[in-house]
This record gives sequence, structure tokens and C-alpha cells, in this order.
Amino acid sequence: MASSPAPASRRRQRSTRLTVAVVLLVLAALVVAAAAATDSAVLVTLAAVVAVVLGAAATRITHSELVATRREAARDRAEQAQAYRALTEARTAENAAFAETMRARVAGQEQAIHELEDALTAAQGRAADATRKLNTEARRADAAERTGRQVEESLAAAEQRAAEAIVRVAELEQELDVVRAELDVVTQAWHAAEAGQRRHA
Repeated sequence: MASSPAPASRRRQRSTRLTVAVVLLVLAALVVAAAAATDSAVLVTLAAVVAVVLGAAATRITHSELVATRREAARDRAEQAQAYRALTEARTAENAAFAETMRARVAGQEQAIHELEDALTAAQGRAADATRKLNTEARRADAAERTGRQVEESLAAAEQRAAEAIVRVAELEQELDVVRAELDVVTQAWHAAEAGQRRHA
């Protein structure tokens, strides 16, 4: 990723400051060496004073650079902490929304299961009633064979109702199995989301 102009400018400024400090120290060393070569006490003393002044200036420049670097590092750490906090808040909000969605889906699946169970119970009741009617009609047919056509039509109708009720019971049982399987998947996803939310908390 490309660096922004401000950090690049600060790096150039730091590099210039450190270069100036090094130049001052080298200049102080040269002044002292030149004065020592002359064997003049006045020049040596003057060179020592100049070297101390240049060393102090270099130290001041280095110190100001160190302070600026520490400030920038502290500012970078604060910005990074704010970014992490914003990211954590966003993830927490996403996990809460996901958990709420999972809760709503689980509630919907449970409601669908209750409705299917009620429908299955009603269908089973109708199937039992149809079976009882079929048995009754069969007994009546055995007892009154002479009224064959009327009894046969009634028996056929009862058999048709019983067959339809049995088919409906089988369909409802299949739907109930599918909804229960979906509920298991949604419940597992919800538990996984809650575990992830606890880890991020």
C-alpha cells in the first residue's frame, strides 16, 4: 500500500535532522583535531568550546527527534486501538444480529413443527375415524349381503377416505422429518454463533 504524503514528509524531516546532528558531531571532531594540530592552547580551548556547543546542538536535535518519534508512535498506537475497538464493536453487532436471526429462525421452525404436529394429530384422528367406519361398513356388509350395491358404494367411499387419510399422514410425517432436520441445522448454527460471540466478547 502506498504511503501517505504526511508520513513520508515526517520521515524526510527526521532523516534531515539526524543528518544535521551527525554533521555537527563530525564538524566538532574536525575542529578539535585541527586545533590539536596547531599546538595552540587558545585554539584548543576555543575548539573545545565549539565542540561542546556543537555536541549540545546535536544532542538537542537528537532529543527532539526522539520525542517526536515517541509522540508519533503513541498516536499510531491510539489510532490502532480505536480501529480495533471499532472492529470489535462491528463484529459484536454482527454476532448479535446473527444470533437474533438464528433465534427468529428457530422460533419459526418450532412453530412450523407444532403446526405440523397438530395437523398430523388431526390427520391421524381422521384416519382412525375412517378406519372405524370402514370396519363398521365391512361388518354391515357381512350382515346384509342382500343390500350389496348400496353397501359396496358406502364401503368404497370409506376405503377411499381411509386411503387419502393414510396418504396425508405419510406426507405430514415426511414434512415433519424435514422440518426437524432443518431445526437441527439452524440450532447448531445458532450455538456456533453464540460460541463465536463469547470468544469475541
